[in-house]
Amino acid sequence: MRLTRVHVPGPLAAGSLCTVRGDAAAHIARVLRLGVGASLAVFDGAGGEYCARIEAVRKGEVVVALGARREGETESPLRLTLAQGVSRGERMDWVVQKAVELGVERIVPVLTERSVVRLDAAQARNKQRHWHGIAVAACEQSGRSRLPQVAAALTLDAFLAALPEGGLRVLPSPQGAEGLAALPPAAAEALVLIGPEGGLTEREAGAALARGFLPVRFGPRVLRTETAAVVALTLLQQRFGDL
Repeated sequence: MRLTRVHVPGPLAAGSLCTVRGDAAAHIARVLRLGVGASLAVFDGAGGEYCARIEAVRKGEVVVALGARREGETESPLRLTLAQGVSRGERMDWVVQKAVELGVERIVPVLTERSVVRLDAAQARNKQRHWHGIAVAACEQSGRSRLPQVAAALTLDAFLAALPEGGLRVLPSPQGAEGLAALPPAAAEALVLIGPEGGLTEREAGAALARGFLPVRFGPRVLRTETAAVVALTLLQQRFGDL
């Protein structure tokens, strides 16, 4: 039987006690109805996980004893970053969830000219916390023990300006002249840029190409923003990663 996996901010250490609070504690106690003596797997997001046993269940918190650390890793050899045009509500949540399941190392929400979503500073912080929570839950479900970074939302122009030189950069485009065959035979890291619901403007696409992005055709059809992200990540993981 697969153990329930719970993320607890670390650092953690074998032989110590840790306290699970908030939504995670409520899920353990109220949804799963686990009590004292039940087994869990606990991880702090830095790699590896701990066998754990529930020692106490109190209002709003669950105390667990950490046992031996297991080193099992499920991380892809491909260091994959997704720069995702921010879309509305559940679409963006779904992209974050699936990107984590597909092994991304970093997610950068980008605001573009056609983005329907507009965020002020406070809203951006709240969204970052929300997407971080989705990433945590996806790690718990998918068996990942390293927590991907979810960056603060920023404009596409700012994102492009801050990019270092080098690395494989992919811009899915149904008008792209080349398919996957145009990619190099090997890559240790890759960056994928996905536009929002309305796509990137001609100016934005040109700016991305000027920063080294390759316009790659993943079939002749126009994909929705969330579909494009999953397709691109899947094919890159199949080509260079562990799918």
